[in-house]
Amino acid sequence: MIDIKKINTLCKGKFLELKEVFYKYKDKDKRWEVCSSMDSVSVLIYDKDLDSIILVKQFRLPVYLKNNDGFSYELCAGLCDKRKSNIEIAKEEVLEECGYDVEVNRLKKITSTWASVGTNAANQTIYYVEVTQKDKVHNGGGLEDEDIEVVEVKSNEVEKFIFDESIVLTPGAKFALMWWLHYKKERG
Repeated sequence: MIDIKKINTLCKGKFLELKEVFYKYKDKDKRWEVCSSMDSVSVLIYDKDLDSIILVKQFRLPVYLKNNDGFSYELCAGLCDKRKSNIEIAKEEVLEECGYDVEVNRLKKITSTWASVGTNAANQTIYYVEVTQKDKVHNGGGLEDEDIEVVEVKSNEVEKFIFDESIVLTPGAKFALMWWLHYKKERG
């Protein structure tokens, strides 16, 4: 049984809130820092015409503070910060970040997963969509301040890309690409 004794808000920003939690667990008094954040959606995009996975490359300040480069390769993704369903947000992100306009019914849920469970326990729902160049309505790039680059990874390079330790590839992207190799590429 967990007994929450007290929660102090240490600081609050636009997207995150740092809290100090005092609680009793298994008859021991404990303290933990929790960073509250929003849940998110992500989309693994496969362009059949290009025979490529479509990812985004984006500057991330926390990555920069660790490796002095700051760029990560990710699935197209967005926060669940609107009064819309997860799948509607996913559709919007595919258009905004990668330039593909797809109907909601074409997005298929792969799974949802928890990230950073020791600090913020954010839940991410991962979708998959197959597109063609007919779906491409603009070049993507996200919002003006996001600085997103759309990246194509040829299907025969996906496995090498997953294990390339010279780049930062997010865990959700690694999982989705492994899923794609197992369920889509190998089985058609």
